[in-house]
Amino acid sequence: MAAALMSHHSKGKVKVRSAGSEPASDLNPTVVLALAEIGLDISSEKPKQLATENIDEVDVIVTMGCGDSCPVYPGKRYTDWQIEDPAGKNIEAIRSIRDQIDRLVQSLLDELLGP
Repeated sequence: MAAALMSHHSKGKVKVRSAGSEPASDLNPTVVLALAEIGLDISSEKPKQLATENIDEVDVIVTMGCGDSCPVYPGKRYTDWQIEDPAGKNIEAIRSIRDQIDRLVQSLLDELLGP
């Protein structure tokens, strides 16, 4: 959700990469629905494993409560968002999570590019 929201709000001004330390095999269909409700189509996306290639090009690494399973890259700025995992949640809960992520994304975007 964060990658889709950042890509949307930055209008191409920020290059976004999304990956997980333990990605699911498929997208959560309720997350896909929650984003579709606000006009974002991620249905063709696939969860990706976190990889180290091109890490030199990354300015900010946003983690979402992965704790010790998140690798540390020296010299990188980290921001950890304590977000509830949407797995197994109903659409109302996922909308709330989506809206929380949206606020965090917009705040980070303001930091990076200015309001």
